[in-house]
Amino acid sequence: MAEVGSDALSRLCTDEVELVGRMPWSSNATFLVELNRPGSDPSEPGRKAVYKPVRGERPLWDFPPGLYKREVAAYLLAEDLGWDLVPPTVVRADAPLGVGSVQLFIDADFSQHYFTLLEHEANHLQLQRICAFDLLVNNTDRKSGHCLIDGDGHIWGIDNGLSFAIEFKVRTVIWDFADEPVPSDLLEDVSALLDRKLPVGLEELLDPFERDAIRARARALVADGCFPVDPTGRRYPWPLV
Repeated sequence: MAEVGSDALSRLCTDEVELVGRMPWSSNATFLVELNRPGSDPSEPGRKAVYKPVRGERPLWDFPPGLYKREVAAYLLAEDLGWDLVPPTVVRADAPLGVGSVQLFIDADFSQHYFTLLEHEANHLQLQRICAFDLLVNNTDRKSGHCLIDGDGHIWGIDNGLSFAIEFKVRTVIWDFADEPVPSDLLEDVSALLDRKLPVGLEELLDPFERDAIRARARALVADGCFPVDPTGRRYPWPLV
């Protein structure tokens, strides 16, 4: 498991947020920021994070405004499952451009992405975990570049804002495990999710129907026990990377 720092979540919630610059190639306004402890030496670089303000979101016909809430919901659900795959993410109302999500920046090897990571069998279990997670959250935009590997060999799934729709409409590049059994430990985690309440924080981030849909997808995954097949060949995001 990659060590992101025991105080990461606390700093995301309390540190001062300073804009550094806009992240390239993002359809919505996404910014690199620095987190600085109040009263810290201004000459010392702060911890990096990624900030997505609601005011920078492009209107979508199939998702309501507030995609930043879904970024945070993805983190909370992954943590509840015990799957360390979404970087710590919080809502900040006092960020420079208004309310939005602030997520810990992963210092990754950005030459790597899903298609290159798939070439190494040692990565398959981690990629299967992301695949299972995307089925639970109904991720409609899992591009190859949304899978990052850090210096410890840990793979993270970022950009989860287009998730949690009620209607099943997964769009992902991760179809290489189709019709294979879901690893038993992942199924056990999903089954355990059905035996308890969803994380309390989801009540403020998702509507009741979206929360119910998580459970419905979890039941379906446990009942089937295999990664699904795309019979249409069209359930891919664009661009792929």
